Amino acid sequence: MPWSSVLAVVAHPDDESFGLGAVLDTLVSQGAVGGVLCYTRGEASTLHGVEGDLTQIRVAELTEAADHLGLTHVRLCEFPDGDLASVDRAELAALAVEQARAQQADLVMVMDESGITGHPDHRAATAAGLAAADELGLPVLAWTLSPAITDQLNAEFPAGFIGTTGDEVWRVSREHQLEAAKAHASQALPTSVLWRRLELMGDEEHVRWLRRPVA
Repeated sequence: MPWSSVLAVVAHPDDESFGLGAVLDTLVSQGAVGGVLCYTRGEASTLHGVEGDLTQIRVAELTEAADHLGLTHVRLCEFPDGDLASVDRAELAALAVEQARAQQADLVMVMDESGITGHPDHRAATAAGLAAADELGLPVLAWTLSPAITDQLNAEFPAGFIGTTGDEVWRVSREHQLEAAKAHASQALPTSVLWRRLELMGDEEHVRWLRRPVA
């Protein structure tokens, strides 16, 4: 189905690039307006040893990454990173509703309910996105990783990835996602599991519908 506007609801700056990037790029390249609502500034989830004010660094990184992905509606909130699950879900959902209405979204995109690595912040953001979509009657597309990919990653890294069988496999280009990922210079270190994951995934992304579109 042709989507005119997609809103990604995520927990941390870089989720939109490291995770959802290729799928968002695909939707935007097909003509959709792209937006991202990020609930935290990622201070607790960041790598250590980064010089400078992480709040400002990660704002700048998200802004640049969004440009690479063609996202024109970007909102970065200041909820507690590492403890997003403690925030009232209704408050988080209300922000997603507001953002979706502002960009006239007809599709919400989130990380899989597994949290990909079971991260409670990811799960909280996804739950908020689902609640907002239910209020607005919008479909919800989740980015996930196939069990084959997660099995290989978990054999190579102590990462704790959770695999989920998707509903669809999309062919994607990684060009803009890689540019966006590199914009998060404080996180995208050469030794990051990110690069191995993208290598294993090739030109495929697995997605599943948490709320299916009405035909």
